[in-house]
Amino acid sequence: MPEPGKKPVSAFSKKPRSVEAVTGSPAVFEAETERAGVKVRWQRAGRDISASNKYGLAAEGTRHTLTVRDVGSADQGSYAVIAGSSKVKFDLKVLEAGKAEPVPGPAPAPAEAPGAPGEALASATEVEGGSPRPEGSSSAAPDGPSVPDDPIGLFVMRPQDGEVTAGGSITFSARVAGASLLKPPVVKWFKGKWVDLSSKVGQHLQLHDSYDRTSKVYLFELHITDAQATFAGGYRCEVSTKDKFDSCNFNLTVHEAIGPGDVDLRSAFRRTSLAGGGRRISDGHEDAGTLDFSSLLRKSSSFRTPRDSRLEAPAEEDVWEILRQAPPSEYERIAFQHGITDLRGMLKRLKGMKREEKKSTAFQKKLQPAYQVSKGHKIRLTVELADPDAEVKWLKNGQEIQMSGSKYIFESVGAKRTLTINQCSLADDAAYQCVVGSEKCSTELFVKEPPVLITCPLEDQLVMVGQRVEFECEVSEEGAQVKWLKDGVELTREETFKYRFKKDGQRHHLIINEATLEDAGHYALRTSGGQALAELIVQEKKLEVYQSIADLTVGSKDQAVFKCEVSDENVRGVWLKNGKELVPDSRIKVSHIGRVHRLTIDDVTPADEADYSFVPQGFACNLSAKLHFMEVKIDFVPRQEPPKIHLDCPGRVPDTIVVVAGNKLRLDVPISGDPAPTVIWQKTITKRNKVPALDASGDTGASDEWVFDKKLLCETEGRVRVETTKDRSIFTVEGAEKEDEGVYVVTVQNPVGEDQVNLTVKVIDVPDAPAAPNISNVGEDSCTVRWEPPAYDGGQPVLGYILERKKKKSYRWMRLNFDLLRELSHEARSMIEGVVYEMRVYAVNAVGMSRPSPASQPFMPVGPPSEPSHLAVEDVSDTTVSLKWRPPERMGAGGLDGYSVEYCQDGCSEWVAALQGLTEHTSLLVKDLPTGARLLFRVRAHNVAGPGAPVTTTEPVTVQEILQRPRLQLPRHLRQTIQKKVGEPVNLLIPFQGKPRPQVTWTKEGQPLAGEEVSIRNSPTDTILFIRAACLAHSGTYRVTLRIESMEDKAELVLQVVDKPGPPQDIRITETWGFNVALEWKPPQDNGNTELWGYTVQKADKKSMEWFTVVEHYRPTHCVVSELIIGNGYYFRVFSHNMVGPSDRAATTKEPVFIPRPGITYEPPNYKALDFSEAPSFTRPLVNRSVIAGYNATLCCAVRGSPKPKISWFKNGLDLGKDARFRMFSKQGVLTLEIRKPCPFDGGVYVCRATNLQGEAQCECRLEVRVPQ
Repeated sequence: MPEPGKKPVSAFSKKPRSVEAVTGSPAVFEAETERAGVKVRWQRAGRDISASNKYGLAAEGTRHTLTVRDVGSADQGSYAVIAGSSKVKFDLKVLEAGKAEPVPGPAPAPAEAPGAPGEALASATEVEGGSPRPEGSSSAAPDGPSVPDDPIGLFVMRPQDGEVTAGGSITFSARVAGASLLKPPVVKWFKGKWVDLSSKVGQHLQLHDSYDRTSKVYLFELHITDAQATFAGGYRCEVSTKDKFDSCNFNLTVHEAIGPGDVDLRSAFRRTSLAGGGRRISDGHEDAGTLDFSSLLRKSSSFRTPRDSRLEAPAEEDVWEILRQAPPSEYERIAFQHGITDLRGMLKRLKGMKREEKKSTAFQKKLQPAYQVSKGHKIRLTVELADPDAEVKWLKNGQEIQMSGSKYIFESVGAKRTLTINQCSLADDAAYQCVVGSEKCSTELFVKEPPVLITCPLEDQLVMVGQRVEFECEVSEEGAQVKWLKDGVELTREETFKYRFKKDGQRHHLIINEATLEDAGHYALRTSGGQALAELIVQEKKLEVYQSIADLTVGSKDQAVFKCEVSDENVRGVWLKNGKELVPDSRIKVSHIGRVHRLTIDDVTPADEADYSFVPQGFACNLSAKLHFMEVKIDFVPRQEPPKIHLDCPGRVPDTIVVVAGNKLRLDVPISGDPAPTVIWQKTITKRNKVPALDASGDTGASDEWVFDKKLLCETEGRVRVETTKDRSIFTVEGAEKEDEGVYVVTVQNPVGEDQVNLTVKVIDVPDAPAAPNISNVGEDSCTVRWEPPAYDGGQPVLGYILERKKKKSYRWMRLNFDLLRELSHEARSMIEGVVYEMRVYAVNAVGMSRPSPASQPFMPVGPPSEPSHLAVEDVSDTTVSLKWRPPERMGAGGLDGYSVEYCQDGCSEWVAALQGLTEHTSLLVKDLPTGARLLFRVRAHNVAGPGAPVTTTEPVTVQEILQRPRLQLPRHLRQTIQKKVGEPVNLLIPFQGKPRPQVTWTKEGQPLAGEEVSIRNSPTDTILFIRAACLAHSGTYRVTLRIESMEDKAELVLQVVDKPGPPQDIRITETWGFNVALEWKPPQDNGNTELWGYTVQKADKKSMEWFTVVEHYRPTHCVVSELIIGNGYYFRVFSHNMVGPSDRAATTKEPVFIPRPGITYEPPNYKALDFSEAPSFTRPLVNRSVIAGYNATLCCAVRGSPKPKISWFKNGLDLGKDARFRMFSKQGVLTLEIRKPCPFDGGVYVCRATNLQGEAQCECRLEVRVPQ
């Protein structure tokens, strides 16, 4: 929910308002956007409105207009306008012409709140106190029972911003639709963010609610009476049901009363409650609180200068000064009184203000302001106390943390106290405090969640209109927060009436109960670690008839079967007889198996002859056929009669009998004859032989001759069988096959004669599966699919083809067309770039759909990259041009294979490749160009999809080198003396300019450089002087000269190679007296090619020969060494120093110098003997301790006494001297008792006793051993 103080930016500068219109008149809605060129859409009931005879759309600059012509009752409802991410809803109310009410004049509307949801028209009426009374959205709602068709969330009408004069009254109203609610909604009113107004109900504030049974709308009202200036600010209304939530923000502005007549001195002395929000009154109690004189001071100022309080707010500095001086417990009261609604922002600002803090007396080291830890890891919070024996408490969000299991671990080591939190979760993200006595230090712990990854991606789906859609995706973490998006737009809570989100552990579901065509698109689930993408295709619901019902001609007592096959196996239907629904009984049976619907009529009678129809439910489709009843007329002849076959086939040539493969073929042939004839069934077999033929020229050739043979059918059992009765012969084929197709000859014979009929049977089937389709012309989101017709069409012409595709790693095939494809190719679109797909095809004839073809070769839709950017000419010579560019902004899923560079003459259209193949670099030197030519260059990026768009130089480039004066660009650090130590490498790089390439010359002291130790490396843009290991001989002045024809440029460099100095010379001792020796020496011959920094003088005793530094960094060449020991002999040595370091060797005196002993007799003084004996006494006694079991503990005290007292330790009166678990230490009078890993049994009273000849003393303390929880 957005904060009241931070209003989101709206795309509209002027929003449309709800209007009322009379039937037959036009209604006009106007909206203005912040800038011109913004695409604006108008909607009604969630569907876009386009220009028509009913609706007029106009746009002029930033102004957009919707006109509803000839308004009728059907136009009443909710409308919306959308610009970018901003959506504003408004209502149109239609009044009958006879009941139209006069519209009052326009009233001043309060300032619009761009962030307030809902933009309904707010009407203002005069109420008590002479102030306008905005009724919120509810005041503009019609009083009739009509409710908008498209409510915004749970609110039908939302409360709007309001203004009131101090002392007046105002009412805010909210309406909630209750038609779909089982229980009344829960509504809460807040001021600011946290102050619940239900606790402030009293004389100044009342809450009311009611329910209109006619319109089924709940009305909630917030009524403020005797408004005060402190009531101004932001308010919020929240409504919640069992599974929905909605909220609305609105503002209240309180104006100061103008004129002395409005001042009530008694009201200025009223007591305000501690909460500061109006007076709170309960039954039987008077007002209570503190006296508030602020209202009197503000009103007295209005006597002098009437002004608008909206333009002069209280000084902000005073509020912050009050907050800075106030304790934190008073922040909420002060913020409510001064209208501060953003408490979080207020606390951040107070934290940033400079505030004098007293130095803590309890903490040596406090907690850091904040800590961060990853989810599942542990964190340690450590403080250091001033008193090691002080007790601490750890608080979490103000509640003391209790030791429980291994979640929290408390440690106490010396003055450090540590809180360890194991297996951190989001519940541990809180504020923590460490309390010592009355002082505390605080910190915040932020728990960072690891990125949530997609473990099972979304699958593409293809559904029909009205079907249920469910996307399912699995993520790596249970209960993770995810976002669902459609075509890049997040699906928010406002759309929950259409989309339903479901969480099941790590699985997340998006459910669309009834899909519409508008729901088609790309859906994505986005997490903190990635996203999954899938496509939803919604097709119009169509029904295809694979096999229609056919007319039947059957005889008496036969069975008639009508059968049809449709594309959807879930479709049910109704069988009709002459337009009336057919009721199944024992003779008439209706069956539905898969996609096949059957109507079976046993023992056909003449009454069954009629028109039969099958009507699929939900589709405008009707399949009809006619049942013909065939009567067998047999003339009775007492004598013999020849046999006769009774078939209703004029001309004795019956129509071809068509049967679907797999179905049962039954041929009933009525016969007659006396005596009973013999029936013979034969099948004609056709063979093709090659026979010689003689043509007109007499040459012998070859021709085809068809030979017909007949196969006798006489089996009475099996798949193909013949059954003969007195008056009928039945030929049956179970499960017809292709081999059963042909001409069957039926012959009846008796002694009187014979009769013969030929029956042609054709077996039809679904086509064979086509071959695997071929994929070509693969683009960014499309490809061309081609296939060949099936080898066998099933005996029926192929009506068309059905194409399917799937992702390579998926098992779900998605149909691409519902209308049959007549051609043998199709361009498939709406594919995702970078995803591997496969295609397959079905062939369809009148019988049905073939098996699927084998899948095509996998392919990936990829698009070519975009054009490279920032193509520039870097350098030009007489025959070359150097180009550089940057990679394209969009690579595509195919990546980048390289770049091609081409050029052409200015004014010519023939481009020439600058190199064979591609280059992977973003720069190229084009060589062998004609001098003086004007050329254009272009660069293309290539990938597997082919070349992308080219980028071309804006102007032709002339291939001709430009003369440029030579110029050395000497770096700043080379303009001063260059110092290097002996053995270090020297690498001097000097850039230069000049065209054509200049000649570079190096000299030293005027002589050319020679020798292998110094090497020169030149390039077209710089020159390098390189010395692998410098020596003193390399020091000197170097000159580099740059020359192009008669032009030149010079620069000088001074190189100084330095080394350690040599040792000083001629060290000698010039004088010795008392405890002193005078030394003198000469400077070294080699100063290391740099200035000497001084000398270091050292001495060594002849006995130990350990050297000690007497003086260092000493510049004179003479010094006096004093404080020598009488009677010892000394050697002296001197080192010299420079910037490199001390000399490797030192100048040392050859002979030792002895300090003689003078003849002086020592007489010790006489001292009076003193008695220093003293009885033991404790200067620091033992103190009580509380320790944790399992951690070593120590007890310390200090004692003095002479002679040294004897120390004994006791626990509860028992001597601890022989217990190995206790260790006693005594150092410099400090006594320590160490207890190793104490347990609760080690608690008790400990006594330390000190005893000597002068007496004894003891001290005691109590030790408590705590067991961690």
